Amino acid sequence: MNSKRWITALAAGILCTTGLSGLAWAFQEAPMLAEQVQAGSLPPVDERLPTKPAVVTAIEVGQYGGTWRRAFNGPGDRWGPTKLMEERVLKWTADANGGAVLTPGYIESYSVNENSTEFTFTLLEGLKWSDGQPVTTEDVAFWYNDIFLNRKIVPTLEPTFAPGGVPLELEVVDERTFTVKFAQPYVYFLQILAKDSTGEPSLDRPSFLFPKHYLSQFNNNYASEDELTAAAKKFNVAAWTDLWGSKGAATAWWSNPDLPVITAWKIETPPPADTVVMVRNPYYYAVDQEGNQLPYIDRIEHRLFQDPETLNLMVAQGQLDMQDRHLSLANYTFYKENEARGGYHTVNWKDTNIWSLVPNMTVKDETLAALFADAKVREAFSVAVDRELIIELTQSGLAQPVQAAPVSGSQYYNEELASHWTEYDPDLANQLLDEAGLDKRDDAGFRLRPDGKRFSLVVETSDAAHAKTLELLTENYAEVGIEMLPRVIDRTQWDNNRANNDFQMHWIPFDRMTYVPADPRRLMGWDSFGNEYFKWYSTDGAEGIEPPADDPIREIWALWDKASQSASVEEADVSVNEMARIFGEQGWVIGVYGEGPVVNIVSNAMHNVQPDLVQDDIFRGVGLARTQQFWLEQN
Repeated sequence: MNSKRWITALAAGILCTTGLSGLAWAFQEAPMLAEQVQAGSLPPVDERLPTKPAVVTAIEVGQYGGTWRRAFNGPGDRWGPTKLMEERVLKWTADANGGAVLTPGYIESYSVNENSTEFTFTLLEGLKWSDGQPVTTEDVAFWYNDIFLNRKIVPTLEPTFAPGGVPLELEVVDERTFTVKFAQPYVYFLQILAKDSTGEPSLDRPSFLFPKHYLSQFNNNYASEDELTAAAKKFNVAAWTDLWGSKGAATAWWSNPDLPVITAWKIETPPPADTVVMVRNPYYYAVDQEGNQLPYIDRIEHRLFQDPETLNLMVAQGQLDMQDRHLSLANYTFYKENEARGGYHTVNWKDTNIWSLVPNMTVKDETLAALFADAKVREAFSVAVDRELIIELTQSGLAQPVQAAPVSGSQYYNEELASHWTEYDPDLANQLLDEAGLDKRDDAGFRLRPDGKRFSLVVETSDAAHAKTLELLTENYAEVGIEMLPRVIDRTQWDNNRANNDFQMHWIPFDRMTYVPADPRRLMGWDSFGNEYFKWYSTDGAEGIEPPADDPIREIWALWDKASQSASVEEADVSVNEMARIFGEQGWVIGVYGEGPVVNIVSNAMHNVQPDLVQDDIFRGVGLARTQQFWLEQN
């Protein structure tokens, strides 16, 4: 990855409009929808689209039809399919050069006042849910009053929606227009919306929007206790609150075909089916530059695979149309050698994930927690890793040895932080561990903890494709007297273990290091090295674990509180850069490699897959490529 800045346009203090500007357009639709119109089961396309639809300028105007074939590894693999079709009030899209641009979604316009305390949005006129019901500010008010402020559904507000501890406020102006207000300037708000939208309790997370006409039946402000109990029983969950959330039986699009959505596709056959199927949304709000309603592709099928070998077989046999998820650079030569046989080609993107070891600073084992808190132990964890060897053997030599820190191409990049503690030095690791009081060993040569137990680390990952990497890390750590015990577990369990403070160390893709303030929680401990600390911070001490009074994590929190109330981006960035410095120097997360290519397997029948895009969760992964304009050649 070179030094190019990946974000090419930020929106602040402006008025922006979107949608078609012509007086008359002849809209076209997919043949499968035209058949339904002819049969009388669906209204005509011009009645389904907004008055002035949003325009997605396709790389090449495509053909309608076809099924996009992908692979998934189980019900917990919900975020991969979600990123194919997420919608935001503002979202990141790729420009012609692969840079990320903030683009309006399902809105006609938006504006920001001079001091960035008020953000006004106007929904597209005629915008509809996938069941044909109108989308209005009544849905916005339902989100705010009955979900966002409902502590049964959202027990804790994320600090990104309550800068300075003061939650955002909503003012509904009319049927299509609403204003979000903050008590102080909030210069990063639009970028935060583009990343995580308005957060839980949803999977696809359309900003500010929840379908009141459907979801009010599961809400305690509308439904009786008996009705809620019956709904929980219908969805086979323990309590009505389990209907809500990114895994919620009612509110997660991945699980509920009846949930109205505004995305390009909706679920048709949900997991636990071996083939999960998504089908086009007939009311999707966007068209291409010639007035063709998007998406071009009718369906997306996700076929279940059990192990990396099965996925490789699917690749070689040409069973995938476009996929990057679960593919490994270790197999890069295999992918290239099988292009002709499989009828595909590879398209490389730029990876900003930093694959890292994450020690749990609040692990329940108090002796281990004390060791993790020792900077000498953390430094030893890092310098004991032979990054160059791991990259050569597991990444085909294509990645870079990097520390967990803002990546090159980010305006927050700092070369010293990116290389902090990355030089392989097992002698130094041994010295540091000895100085930390771990100078005694057992008969097998492993170090003994202060309580006399072997210094062992259970390291969990959710993807068997990383088994070789963990094997090499195990050898590295054994050389300095630490026993590593790798485990490959289901993605859902892996996520739950972090949420429940039930892990020692995780192997994760540490991401969101491009535009850091779009999700500053990564530096603040959330879902990572200090999740229990973050809970304590975000709930004002009601939950989680309080960090020691002198723990540097408190400095990072204070800096975010300052950044989120700064009057300008320039002023706020000073605090964000200091957050990154403290985080990087503390070495709470041990980066191993990153900044290599992301390999995409693309069928020769698939079109409009742009090369050289930036892969980061900030930009919502594959969503940056505007999947609704992908198309498949039809025989």
